Amino acid sequence: MTERLYYHDCYLPEFHARILGASVDLRTVFLDRTAFYPASGGQPFDLGSINNVAVNGVEEEEDGRIAHRLAAPLDAAEAHGVIDWPRRFDHMQQHTGQHLLSAVIVELYSIPTLSFHMGADVSTIDIAAPALDAEQVRRIEERANEVVFQNRPVAITFEENPADLRKASAREGTLRVVTIQDLDRSACGGTHLRATGEIGAILIRKLDKMRGNVRLEFVCGGRAARRASADYRLLSRMAKSLSTAIDELPDMVQALSEKNAAAEKQRRKLADELAGYQGRELYLATAPGADGVRRHIHRGSITDDVRALAAAFTAGSKAVLLALSQEPPSLLLACSADSGVHAGNQLRTAVTAHGGRGGGSPTVAQGSVPSKEALEAIAATLL
Repeated sequence: MTERLYYHDCYLPEFHARILGASVDLRTVFLDRTAFYPASGGQPFDLGSINNVAVNGVEEEEDGRIAHRLAAPLDAAEAHGVIDWPRRFDHMQQHTGQHLLSAVIVELYSIPTLSFHMGADVSTIDIAAPALDAEQVRRIEERANEVVFQNRPVAITFEENPADLRKASAREGTLRVVTIQDLDRSACGGTHLRATGEIGAILIRKLDKMRGNVRLEFVCGGRAARRASADYRLLSRMAKSLSTAIDELPDMVQALSEKNAAAEKQRRKLADELAGYQGRELYLATAPGADGVRRHIHRGSITDDVRALAAAFTAGSKAVLLALSQEPPSLLLACSADSGVHAGNQLRTAVTAHGGRGGGSPTVAQGSVPSKEALEAIAATLL
């Protein structure tokens, strides 16, 4: 069993210990005590060094020992460990911020937290609610930052079967309890700050639905400052490119979006008219076969314009158009009602024989095949 120094002092940047054991290749060492936090409870492991050898990973073993994974072999009896302090402090900001956010969500809306994950750039909590509206998110963020500014003490104690925790613990006996004064008490083995003021600003970045619940993405402290600065630079660039002020960007973007939608609607109308004209011209320019059916193969991407062309071509009597696209290998078959060809049945039979998939109505069908060679073979059978 490794003594966990961070249990009592989360601010310990370096320590001395004895090396009690090591792996055969000497790249994993076990100490009698450590300040390195192993990955647990949604919080990543610490990085740093032992005797100037980089620590690349820290894991808890089933027997309670903590394994320190090293970048190179280490053969020694004594260890001097140094924690990557900026990373540790960042983790303390995010984890204490999570406790605060989870407590505020319970305080305001009685919604419990289901899980927590701390990533390299953002952290997330999943909460037991199908949705949060914009006003709820604003209130949560505002209240959380209010508690930050109050700089409430955060205490770590060891208590026997505490009964007033935000979430009941499955463990019994002595528990490590993290308390935010007059707000939250949670059983937790992670590293935490001394006061809420050290968390810094808390920003809620995004909401996602996750298996019927809400996943809330957030950043705290240094991450929040860097993200806010990056957002400002991005918004400034956008405002400059549109010759407007940052505060006027939403209205400007909305106006441009509406203008673009109207222009796209007009473009689509004109494209359909052009494709219809081209389809009719193509029909007149295509000579009928011996059976009186006009047949045409179009090669290229199967776009909305090509579909409109095919519809116009087959609007004439006794007409069949086959469109072939090589990237990815796919095809469209369009037929006039009097052509004697059932597009859906013909195409489905052809593509299935070559390991593809497809189908459709009597007059239009689409499908795909595994290769360009299969595409050409099908083309020979369909026309």
